[in-house]
Amino acid sequence: MKLYHGSNMEIDKPDLSRSKPFKDFGQGFYLSPGYEQAHALAKQKTDQLQSGEPCVTIFELEDQIIKTSDLQIKIFDDYCEEWAQFVLLNRDRSHTHPAHTYDIVIGPIADDGVTYQLRRYSMGDISMSRLIEELKYAKGLTIQYYFGTEHALSYLKKL
Repeated sequence: MKLYHGSNMEIDKPDLSRSKPFKDFGQGFYLSPGYEQAHALAKQKTDQLQSGEPCVTIFELEDQIIKTSDLQIKIFDDYCEEWAQFVLLNRDRSHTHPAHTYDIVIGPIADDGVTYQLRRYSMGDISMSRLIEELKYAKGLTIQYYFGTEHALSYLKKL
């Protein structure tokens, strides 16, 4: 399968040390299964940093890797309580260590709208069941792929 990474520059070799902590699935290299999503993120990143040019780097991941490899992989097919708790744990800045040991995590993106809903839940304004219900009926599901270890990255091939 092809996976896409959007940035303000081409990525020859992903470098986990350059990844920011406290993201949805933790500090890692994030990719999209869709070119358009990666391109939108590339434009956003370029605008945010005010440098470089929007660039989408394409990687290949053999499909069977997800099913048959020795990698520790977590897959969230949809918004659910486990996904919400996982994202909240990874975004919790009070933790000094990674919240999990997965090599790869696949699941929904917590974009700005989702982040707002997560904040409402964290502040006690809505229940977990209400959070999940609102997320499922929002604008739709966008999936992301997280690669959090060098072992996982070794399966990605730049095209």
